Amino acid sequence: MIFTTDPAFAKHADDNDELKEFRKKFIIPQRQGKEQIYFLGNSLGLQPITTNAAIKEVLDQWSYYGVEGFFEGEKPWLHFHDQLTGPLSKIAGAKPAEIVVMNHLTVNLHLLMASFYRPLGKRNKIICEAKAFPSDQYMLETHVKHYGFDPAATIIEVHPREGENIIRHEDILQKIDEHKEELTLVLWGGVNYYTGQLFDIKNITKAAHDVGAIAGFDLAHAAGNVELQLHEWNVDFACWCSYKYLNSGPGAVAGAFIHERYIADKNVPRLAGWWGYEKAARFKMEKGFKPSPTAEGWQLSTPPMILLAAHKASLEIFDAAGMDRLIKKGNTLSDYLIFLLTKINQDNIQILTPGHKGCQVSLLFTKGGRQIFEELSRQGIFADWREPGVIRVAPVPLYNTFEEVYRFAEVIKKLSA
Repeated sequence: MIFTTDPAFAKHADDNDELKEFRKKFIIPQRQGKEQIYFLGNSLGLQPITTNAAIKEVLDQWSYYGVEGFFEGEKPWLHFHDQLTGPLSKIAGAKPAEIVVMNHLTVNLHLLMASFYRPLGKRNKIICEAKAFPSDQYMLETHVKHYGFDPAATIIEVHPREGENIIRHEDILQKIDEHKEELTLVLWGGVNYYTGQLFDIKNITKAAHDVGAIAGFDLAHAAGNVELQLHEWNVDFACWCSYKYLNSGPGAVAGAFIHERYIADKNVPRLAGWWGYEKAARFKMEKGFKPSPTAEGWQLSTPPMILLAAHKASLEIFDAAGMDRLIKKGNTLSDYLIFLLTKINQDNIQILTPGHKGCQVSLLFTKGGRQIFEELSRQGIFADWREPGVIRVAPVPLYNTFEEVYRFAEVIKKLSA
């Protein structure tokens, strides 16, 4: 697509958008009867119009059947999980048996660290990205301390080069090779939350495996946003949240991927719970943990049916739209935004996000950034502020438009002049 700065381009692109009808499937925030521009799908996705009814269905089943709702009715809760793994497997590029919907992101990371961080002798080092999302940093720090190691000596961070904002892929590979004799795990983000940089998951995984290490990923900003082929790329494990691009509500239930080479291996260590027990014998309540031979073998507790219902409402939309089309439009929207921003030609604006990205675009303002952010809010544009001067926006393909991108760029141009 050849972009222009003419507003007619945005209208033409919207008129010919094959996904334009999906915007009607979401509740767009309004102020005084006017729809706002919501560019925060990277923080909390919008509510599908079907979410309310999906939750009510579970509530109605609860009110009618009580606890028998697990076994009775058109959709017994005992099998609810089966309705989610199919759509999620397409988003993650996985087999349904490799997907489990459970807990929240950091809980799942801790659980999978218990399985896949297995320090042995001098092989105890972990490589991660510098300035990973704080929750990941705290998870790694406390997990390493749990083994009695010093985080400063055990966790190796890869930084951008001096004067740069993104991490070069070759620097990641170099760091893996540098520590190959003592490395046991590479735990990396799929998309950097601050810059929007999309990392090369396939080749990071290969580099880790080449030196005998495990490769795991935090896909909080990747799931539902960028192409993932976790099974084909041979990723060992991955976790994600569902409240961002997956539009499943604040505090939504999260998901995890465990490659099929591990899921039926009863010797893989894990922290177990009742709901991860073999389904056929779960209600026998017998002593001795026997894991389900799928990723569900990592489940702990009774699934939260209301949260699962909200998640299902969004996944049905993803299934209808198709990830290929969503990725294509998402990239085009963010490419268009970057194109418009480069035409502003103001010295106080720096685009942090590289060409290898998803929906998110991060702008660094060397002056006046906070005032610009506050004015965006006053003008009905939902964006995100990060110190010291970054405004993050994410025009997402399911409910954002080219005209909204154009309007945002015009506001930025006026405010930064």
